[in-house]
Amino acid sequence: MASAELQVSAFVVALMGVCAAIVATLLPNWKVNADTGANIITAVTQMQGLWMDCSWYSTGMFSCTVKYSILSLPVYIQTVRTTMVLSCIFSTLGICVSMAGMKCTKLGGDRHTKSNIAFVGGTCFLLAGLFGMISVSWYMKEIISSFLDPSIPVSGKHEPGGAVYVGFISAGLHILAGAVFCASCPKRQQNKTESRPKKEPEPAAEQSDNNNGSYNLQDYV
Repeated sequence: MASAELQVSAFVVALMGVCAAIVATLLPNWKVNADTGANIITAVTQMQGLWMDCSWYSTGMFSCTVKYSILSLPVYIQTVRTTMVLSCIFSTLGICVSMAGMKCTKLGGDRHTKSNIAFVGGTCFLLAGLFGMISVSWYMKEIISSFLDPSIPVSGKHEPGGAVYVGFISAGLHILAGAVFCASCPKRQQNKTESRPKKEPEPAAEQSDNNNGSYNLQDYV
């Protein structure tokens, strides 16, 4: 079972994972395309995210366009949107549940109940990490495949942005915290051994043996 100090550390790691997941979901730089062109003064950095596309000009101007239409988006962007939102939901739920299952809190009831609650919170963190890993892995795969496609011009190719790497870090933090909280659940075999009563020597059998011995001695008298 995980100690109280280890649970507190995992809770802090989970908080960092939640913040990283929310930031990665909202950032507009999931993929970046730097088009310098012939003149560096008119250089443009185009960034595409899950919710908006932004352009940053070398002159200092910055403009964004929100993606209002969901059906017009590619399938992988729709899926990544859904999985990232699910990751944020499960991570937030895991934070709320794991607070009641931590050993340093007075919530959740007795020790066995708190262990089960901590296991549920760890499961939520693992699901959040799984959804986040699926999102960033699929998005990275689409970026790499389009970048290596010779039919796409150089101006239309993109590279992974900072939001993708933040998503990878968030998924790793969630998985780490979930593993620690899931380890808080005691094993079934340990519970069975603790529940079994210890066998005590039967005094009645010892007394009968002593009586038989005394009777045998009286026969010789």
